[in-house]
Amino acid sequence: MDITGVVAIISVFGVIPLVVFLVHRHRERQALIEKGMDISLLQGEKKCSTLESLKYGVLLIGLAIGILVGNILDAYTGLNEEVSYFSMIFLFGGLALLVFYGIAKKQEEQK
Repeated sequence: MDITGVVAIISVFGVIPLVVFLVHRHRERQALIEKGMDISLLQGEKKCSTLESLKYGVLLIGLAIGILVGNILDAYTGLNEEVSYFSMIFLFGGLALLVFYGIAKKQEEQK
């Protein structure tokens, strides 16, 4: 499987918005500095939410399980490699987010 085209497309559509965002943020901060305002107005309060960490942890576990199951399907069934991997990654990633939603809802009810 040649993924050069996929990587090129993702790079183009990922890097261009990133550069635009960074340039816009830099100009915005420079304007605040020139006006003598405090940059902390833009930053807001940085808080490390345990629920946010839990969400990303559960999602990454789900994606890893999806890759493993996709590999098993690719090796032992007649499915195409792309179909088995992508379907399982999306399936288990979605299931992981549903599990996170259930956990977050239980924690919210306990408060």
